[in-house]
Amino acid sequence: MAARLARLQASAPLFSALGDETRLQVVDRLCTGGPLSIARLTAGSSVTRQAITKHLRVLADADLVRSVRRGRESLWELKPQRLEEARRWLDRISRQWDGALDRLKSAVER
Repeated sequence: MAARLARLQASAPLFSALGDETRLQVVDRLCTGGPLSIARLTAGSSVTRQAITKHLRVLADADLVRSVRRGRESLWELKPQRLEEARRWLDRISRQWDGALDRLKSAVER
């Protein structure tokens, strides 16, 4: 139980970081566009480079993204293992809800 609680507490920053619409959009762009510079992340949006930089720091603190140097440019890339961790948590919660709804259905039908 203590290990599960520790894993849950370690995952809280992950879900907190994904809970912001702008950060979720950044993650989506990195999922579909691969490693991108801040300039490319801000292209076509109303979000400033400063704001994107702050959001990237939050995502980096949650271990969702990392910055890599390519020449003189810094590119930001997704760390897919953290998204996989989020998916596992959501799958687990989904299974728990499915079980609860099945039990409720059985109780109602009796």
